[in-house]
Amino acid sequence: MNQPVAPGYMTSSIDSRLFRTTMGCFATGVTVITTAYNGDIHGMTANGFMSVSLDPPLVLVSIGHRSRMHTLLAPGRSYGVSKLSEEQELLSRHFSGKPVAGLEPKFIWQAGTPLIADALAHVVARIIDAHPAGDHTLFIGLVEYLAYRDGRPLLFYRGQYGRMAAI
Repeated sequence: MNQPVAPGYMTSSIDSRLFRTTMGCFATGVTVITTAYNGDIHGMTANGFMSVSLDPPLVLVSIGHRSRMHTLLAPGRSYGVSKLSEEQELLSRHFSGKPVAGLEPKFIWQAGTPLIADALAHVVARIIDAHPAGDHTLFIGLVEYLAYRDGRPLLFYRGQYGRMAAI
C-alpha cells in the first residue's frame, strides 16, 4: 500500500532499476552542466535538461541531491549548458564521474559562466527558482545567453552512447 511521504507525494512499489531502464528508452542529447564557484570550474554530465518556456525564455536542469553540483546551485546563481557533439563522448564520460586521464577540457566564457568549447549549443541561465522533486532538484533558469552551430549531437539511449543515422 502506498504511504504518504510529504504533501502531494506517495511512495511507490515501482522497482528503481526497472524505472531507470524504462526511462532510458527515451533517447536524449547529452549535456555538460557547468558553473564557476570560488574561482574553480565545476561540471557534470546530465541528460535531465529541457526548455520550459519561450516567453520568458526558461530552461530546467534536474540535479541529484547527492551530487556536488547540487551544493553549488541556488537562486541568483548561473549555470551553463553545453550540448555535446558526437565527437565529445570522452568529455561526457569525464564529467560523469569517470575522469579521463590526460584529458584537459577547454572552456569558453559567456555571461560570466564557463561552457565546454566546441559544443553544438550553449545556454547560460540564471536560476530563478528551485523545486525539490524526489531525490533531485529542478533548477529553473532564465536564459541570458545562447548560441549553436551545425553538427551531429551525441545521444544517450538505454545506458549507451549513440549517434544519429545519416540523414
